[in-house]
Amino acid sequence: MSTTIDRAFEALYASDDGSLDTAASLLAADRGADGELARRGEEFLRTLWGRGWQPADLARTVRRELADEHVRLLSALVRTETAGYARLPHRWRAQLDELDDTAARPTDRFSYATTVLELYRLLVRLPRLDAVGPAPGDALPPAAAGEPRMLTRIRALLAKAEATGYPEEAEALTAKAQELMARHSLDEATLAAGAPTPETPGAIRIGVEPPYEQAKAILLDAVATANHCRAVWNETYGFSTVIGFEADLDPVELLYTSLLVQGTAAMTRAEAEQRAGGRKRTKSFRQSFLLAYANRLGARLASTSRRVAAEAPSLLPALASRDLAVTTRTDELFPETRTTRVRAAWDEAGWNHGASAADQAGLHPHRPSLRDRPTP
Repeated sequence: MSTTIDRAFEALYASDDGSLDTAASLLAADRGADGELARRGEEFLRTLWGRGWQPADLARTVRRELADEHVRLLSALVRTETAGYARLPHRWRAQLDELDDTAARPTDRFSYATTVLELYRLLVRLPRLDAVGPAPGDALPPAAAGEPRMLTRIRALLAKAEATGYPEEAEALTAKAQELMARHSLDEATLAAGAPTPETPGAIRIGVEPPYEQAKAILLDAVATANHCRAVWNETYGFSTVIGFEADLDPVELLYTSLLVQGTAAMTRAEAEQRAGGRKRTKSFRQSFLLAYANRLGARLASTSRRVAAEAPSLLPALASRDLAVTTRTDELFPETRTTRVRAAWDEAGWNHGASAADQAGLHPHRPSLRDRPTP
């Protein structure tokens, strides 16, 4: 059995699909290899946990690179492997709940073996990522008792903003959520100034899904920056790493997700108006819409944070110290980041609609200027 597995696994490192077909034939003919095949897959996962990967990262990558059957296979493998731990790192449970739980469809042994080998070939070639938390089996901090009340309030406000059909109500609800986030950050700075703790900035990875990933990454960066965090986009693997103090990370993810939902809904309405006027939907319209939406919202969110911080000028040094700590940690994790030029065809109607939608989701109106527009 081990000979079959070892011979078959040589194909994982070959560059041709012919070797993979031969390996799949070997595995299909040896039913006794099934258990060892699954065990090796779990070993691959444990190696990847130690190399900084998390379930959501793997699911996103497999979904981008392979097919639905590979995603289902990965999901089942991850669920089996993680079931053996008494406790999992913070945020892993939510990631596991998001995995595809569709049962794998029956297939012949050769097709199944091919799917397994294609998945494993991808897994063994993944690079090391900068760790954004402990891996299963590592020492974990004490488990938190429930969700903080502030986060629950923000979640409720944003859910209402997404559900309402009235732009003015969505604007007020979203503005209140950002104000709560800013005040919470101020409270954390107050605690840090009064009784310094050894807390250091942490990080989370947030998926930035196609299409229009660049515009979405800019939106996430705007939300992060307005809330004393930093965001670094990894275009290759479809995520941004958000660095900040723990109390700010979950709210940033919540607000980004909600604004993306609101922006997408507003873009759909704007496209309907365009079609009613006899204009077809265009990719440049959607890109320009989302870029304008991200640009304008960033200004509003930052304005709210500055206004709240100005209410407690004595805490500005503490806030500055925390911002410096976040910047330092970002530089440690990503010493070779670079700025990327916006690659988008500019559509004036899309830009104007996106700016208007941001006005409805944000706070204070801010007229667009030529310098705000992306370079074609």
